[in-house]
Amino acid sequence: MGQQADVIVVGGGLAGLVAATELAEAGKRVTVVDQEGEQNLGGQAFWSFGGLFLVDSPEQRRMGIKDSHALALEDWMGTAGFDREEDHWPRKWAEAFVDFAATEMRPWLHAQGMRWFPVVGWAERGGYGAVGHGNSVPRFHVTWGTGPGVLAPFIRRAQAAREKGTLTFLFRHRVDELLVEAGAVVGVRGMKLVPSDVERGVSSPRETAGDFELRGSAVVVTSGGIGGNHELVRKSWPERMGPAPKFMVQGVPAHVDGRMIAITEAAGGRLINRDRMWHYTEGLRNWNPIWPRHGIRILPGPSSLWLDATGKRLPPPLYPGFDTLGTLEHILKTGYEYSWFVLNQWILKKEFALSGSEQNPDLTGKDWKGVLNRAVGKKAMGPVEAFKEHGADFVVANDLRTLVEGMNAKTEKQVLDFATVEREVLARDRQLDNPFGKDLQIAAIRQARGYRGDQLVRTAKLHRILDPKAGPLIGVKLNVLTRKTLGGFETNLSGQVFGAQGQVIPGLYAAGEVAGFGGGGVHGYRALEGTFLGGCIFSGRAAGRALVKTV
Repeated sequence: MGQQADVIVVGGGLAGLVAATELAEAGKRVTVVDQEGEQNLGGQAFWSFGGLFLVDSPEQRRMGIKDSHALALEDWMGTAGFDREEDHWPRKWAEAFVDFAATEMRPWLHAQGMRWFPVVGWAERGGYGAVGHGNSVPRFHVTWGTGPGVLAPFIRRAQAAREKGTLTFLFRHRVDELLVEAGAVVGVRGMKLVPSDVERGVSSPRETAGDFELRGSAVVVTSGGIGGNHELVRKSWPERMGPAPKFMVQGVPAHVDGRMIAITEAAGGRLINRDRMWHYTEGLRNWNPIWPRHGIRILPGPSSLWLDATGKRLPPPLYPGFDTLGTLEHILKTGYEYSWFVLNQWILKKEFALSGSEQNPDLTGKDWKGVLNRAVGKKAMGPVEAFKEHGADFVVANDLRTLVEGMNAKTEKQVLDFATVEREVLARDRQLDNPFGKDLQIAAIRQARGYRGDQLVRTAKLHRILDPKAGPLIGVKLNVLTRKTLGGFETNLSGQVFGAQGQVIPGLYAAGEVAGFGGGGVHGYRALEGTFLGGCIFSGRAAGRALVKTV
């Protein structure tokens, strides 16, 4: 067969769309193949909260935040902890991404119509010292329109290129093999899947309807990670984080299955940092699921009391929103796979948000009136109250003993000790008798409220958890939630994939999560948040622009 495209992009998610539009607008013939239907265009990014890591932005400056390229790079490197020989390219990608986030990223996206919520969020606050893990300042910019708002400019560009004839989409086409000739990747081969009109995110049928083969000058793999394949997650699970959980909820649809990783390896691609991954500890079982084992992450403010399965408080600085993987490691090494938040209605209202575009209809729908309604009344926003009422992981009670009894009823073994829980809650509350004290979480709350953004929308005024006026009391069982693959295919700054012997494989490129968001692991061991969508955008753009020059 003759060449049918200049470039074939495998995967119609954010990274694939960015790469494809950069190529198509430069006049290259691009074909995007995806095993899902057109209703899933944009992939995982559609379901995201839309957070982007930006450095020294106008939004930060308006909130009184002093950020800089040097501070952001120091935070990134302290968080990543690069320490392996194969971290050469991930480190270069990290330097390049922080450069991008501090300079061109915001004006480039703004010129395409993207806008951001004016209050900048403070994620992954760290707490291990100035050179350790964490964001020194708030950098989490929520896109106005959340995940769909991030996708909108690239979908618009893609549709324009499709109308022009430079971009073709082949949905329900599953790639099973990369074609390799004389050491170069020259195309893809696979099966057509039967058409499916299931709603976005719902598992689609895998019945086949014939095969296909496409050839091009290059193939860009942008197929995502392994978060929807628990077998692969457990197979790659690092011993340093404790035993892999037997039960996990799932933060991504089932089609995030990791199939293309083995297929790309079979074509010679070198996968590095396979054991680096990013899973959350604040996962809820979705009472209204879309995909199998559907989980939703709580985006917590800093005030909830975090207890392990037996009722012991997690040690500093493992507070809500401070260190995702440090918390995961601690919890799994307790011998249990879950933990608890203990809080009250005041904290729920001010501090609880749920990750996901569908859980934030006001931000997703660009509804300012809805956003302002978050500040009215005693109830939390609708989706949070719905989880409190219907969610399998919530317990509500008017006194602490009844709360602990209800929490114990949520587990197979009743291991929560009331006396332990009571001691932790009373000791915490007693620290509020005066403005002094030794409780570092309370000190962190005071610091948070010193930031105008947290005071406005993310951190409740300090008060006793057992204050009757702040009730009722709430206990939330927290499950491990699968999400991101931090390792991936080793690439240079053009997105070219390296082979096992360190040679570039002609015609093979990778971007997005399958490339560890750049280079095979731009985050190292830990992430600063807002860097997954940004990593897809940056690595997709880099691959697309490099191919414009070479194809």
